[in-house]
Amino acid sequence: MFRLNNIVRICDRWNTVNILVRRGPSWAQGPGLSSTQGPSIVVRASSSTASDTWLSNRSFLMNLFGGKLQTAELFPYPEPLNEEQKEYARALVDPVHRFFTEVNDATRNDETSNVDSRTIDALWDLGLLSVYVPPELGGLGLCNVQSVLMAEISGSYDLALSLLIGAHKSIGTKGILLYGNEQQKHKYLPMLSTGRVFGAFALTEPGTGSDAASVKTKAILSPCGKYYTINGSKLWISGGGFADIFTTFAQVETIDAKTGEKRNKMTAFIVERNFGGVTTGPPEDKMGLKCSVTNELFLDDVKVPVENVLGEIGGGFKIAVNILNSGRYGLGAMLSGTMKTCIERAASHVSDRVQFRRKLIEFENVQEKLAMMATYHYVAQSLTYIVSGNMDKGSVDFHLEAAVSKVFCTEAAWYVCDEAIQLLGGNGFMKSSGLERFLRDIRVFRIFEGANDVLRMFIALTGVQKAGKDLGDLQKALKNPARNIGVILAEGTKRAGRSIGLGGTDLRSFVASELQSAAKQCGESIEIFSGTVESLLRAHGKGITERQFQLARVADCTIDIYSMVTVLSRATRAVRLNLPSAEQELLMAQIWCKEASDRVHRNINRIQSDAFKENYRRMSVVAKHVSSQRGITFTNPLEID
Repeated sequence: MFRLNNIVRICDRWNTVNILVRRGPSWAQGPGLSSTQGPSIVVRASSSTASDTWLSNRSFLMNLFGGKLQTAELFPYPEPLNEEQKEYARALVDPVHRFFTEVNDATRNDETSNVDSRTIDALWDLGLLSVYVPPELGGLGLCNVQSVLMAEISGSYDLALSLLIGAHKSIGTKGILLYGNEQQKHKYLPMLSTGRVFGAFALTEPGTGSDAASVKTKAILSPCGKYYTINGSKLWISGGGFADIFTTFAQVETIDAKTGEKRNKMTAFIVERNFGGVTTGPPEDKMGLKCSVTNELFLDDVKVPVENVLGEIGGGFKIAVNILNSGRYGLGAMLSGTMKTCIERAASHVSDRVQFRRKLIEFENVQEKLAMMATYHYVAQSLTYIVSGNMDKGSVDFHLEAAVSKVFCTEAAWYVCDEAIQLLGGNGFMKSSGLERFLRDIRVFRIFEGANDVLRMFIALTGVQKAGKDLGDLQKALKNPARNIGVILAEGTKRAGRSIGLGGTDLRSFVASELQSAAKQCGESIEIFSGTVESLLRAHGKGITERQFQLARVADCTIDIYSMVTVLSRATRAVRLNLPSAEQELLMAQIWCKEASDRVHRNINRIQSDAFKENYRRMSVVAKHVSSQRGITFTNPLEID
């Protein structure tokens, strides 16, 4: 562990830096420095290599794993819309509400597993199916935050129709928006907007599920070099039965120019149904999301012109991941609307229902449920808007934040809907409440667009890899300190502060006075988290990838920490703007930081505790035994099977 006197000795020896110690509020920090109201260490290096990369990544979470505090995309809470954009969004709100109350029938959609043509035509007329397409190409040209507002409204009425909309406007169109060349955009985006042609995203295959890189579909270049012939199949394609344009993915054989080695590289293509050889299976019979039709897609000798390659040959995996990353916040937006409706129905019930001569809301256990439901919704909505807001402000380092948002919002929605049903009692179990449909529809959100279990590993391993690189860079730098003084000081200062208690992670200067205690709880969570990640790396090295019991808890800590800083920022905004909801927002931020920081401490204990490590070993043994027996291996207490 680097100590402060080691840093000072290096500074004296090489005389290339100045260390300034200043008391008072945080000021001008790089991501290698902690915000503090106590002494702050600021390193200024004369070497050009010292600080070139300090602000290369503004992601709070990526920097968190390296023990660095980067608050640029947290405080203040992002305000990406100008007045003209706000007015445009306001003008859309009433027509969208009227569509869902006067045109769409969510119950009928669910019962018939279909959306009638009148409703679809109204969606096209409103522009809800082309919100991202630029106006000059036929769409509304909304930014991410504006689209979140539309998705919130739709999710409060009909999740299945919301997904039908989202599958087209987001992942079905985003590939061309993000990676299409000008010719592709001008050909296809008008078709996907004013042309009223549906698009779909076709990635998943029968054998590839969450392992997206291992697609088996093949694309072979013709001898004339004018087209690719694609063969394969895709599974669970939302809108696949009625879509006519597919962003799909196939392996293309390439030859390494240096070695001559042949390799298959995943590549993205724009495929039209009318190319021939494109067929779909019957609609899947699903638990929920009935009217959002899901089909298998078959590609049999489909001839795709070379000009329909999306992006570069071999760039398909990056394109697929970025399409999903750029749309994940939309799931949270839909579910934010769903949670709002669930809470409204539960609140109405407990406010009117009398049991034991008292209204239900007078019972503390009911108060706890309703308060936590509202708090979970507040956190989920805060995450959705901070991620989309930062994207609109130009963030390119939002992948971990988007994954956290997806995991949290999908699990929060299940919790809120389940608790709403509990509060309504038998009424909640009845179809007439509308909540049972929401519960069926919500369940799959934890599975698609990145299963939450896989995303937890993505969050933990991506962050740990960043932390490992920082440690590796420090070790390399120490071998030649004269040339790497900036790296040594940035990393050494961070570790010195942690080891001797100097500075620490103090968020209090960023938040409202009422949130000082909550900020302290969050800061303490950040401190113990950073130290734990570093200790895991030192203990397991590259073997950390196999420590999934611990990595799952690392991911949960990450989710709790990011949710804490997000609500601290949003509640502070409410105070600053003197919003009518400020008092309630402060209470919910305080509630959340207490609950979340407590979970962080518990999860850190589960990571470090020998007793829990032994328990994980037991779980592994039990699970493998159940797997080998294809089921339960013990008899009932009567010893009769």
